[in-house]
Amino acid sequence: MPTYEYLCESCGYKFEKFQQMSDSPIKKCPECGESVKRLIGKGMGIIFKGAGFYATDHKNRTSKSQTCCGRDERCDKPPCSDEGRCTR
Repeated sequence: MPTYEYLCESCGYKFEKFQQMSDSPIKKCPECGESVKRLIGKGMGIIFKGAGFYATDHKNRTSKSQTCCGRDERCDKPPCSDEGRCTR
């Protein structure tokens, strides 16, 4: 259920109301009883749930990239990383 924002056209009172989408808009200000208008809200931001939203989520751990010495396997000496790629 969305939260709607309202603004009183008379006294300037601004308030929010948690309503169902099927509910009719509020017509009167709870402070002064004059008419109110419903404001266009900012809405919620996008919520990312699950895997796949970071660069490391789909990183290919078995990459065939070259190591620092040009071999297909990881070198025993630095600067090769733990993943077998050059860190320079």
